[in-house]
Amino acid sequence: MPESNVYRLNSKEVANATEEWLAKRGVSKGQIGQLVMLLQKDYFPDLTLDECIANVERVLSKREVQNAILTGIQLDMLAEEGKLLPPLQAMIQNDEGLYGCDEVLALSIVNVYGSIGFTNFGYIDKFKPGILKKLNDKNSKECHTFLDDIVGAIAAAASSRIAHRKQAEKEAELEAIQESVNE
Repeated sequence: MPESNVYRLNSKEVANATEEWLAKRGVSKGQIGQLVMLLQKDYFPDLTLDECIANVERVLSKREVQNAILTGIQLDMLAEEGKLLPPLQAMIQNDEGLYGCDEVLALSIVNVYGSIGFTNFGYIDKFKPGILKKLNDKNSKECHTFLDDIVGAIAAAASSRIAHRKQAEKEAELEAIQESVNE
């Protein structure tokens, strides 16, 4: 007889909550797609924003990514509400330079698509273009200590995914050419 109090995770609920919370915090897939475009346009001149957004969606479909997003947003919100214990409250609220847990959480997203994402993440985290500039604004009443790094990591992971896919496409084309020559 099944137990009625057994915890059961609903994957769709987690995915929906992730998208909902990103939107509530002012982040759209299109804005993340623009970051991906910035990271990849020099390598793939024919890349479209739609392709970038599609890759962002694939990154967002991963449970590990959803977990990181939900965790980071909740910590940011708790800091906004002053609900963390000192000294953590001050460190997160002020985005303390020596507090690196926000980057560590974001790196769990970058890791999903391999090491190439690390360089993209480092670049985008340093320069904070697009939505990252807004999220990193210290004059805002909102706290985005975790979210700015998470959004950068999503863009870096999507960029890495594109690089891997484009390489696979190139190899498949070369293979097809080689097979036709050998016939």
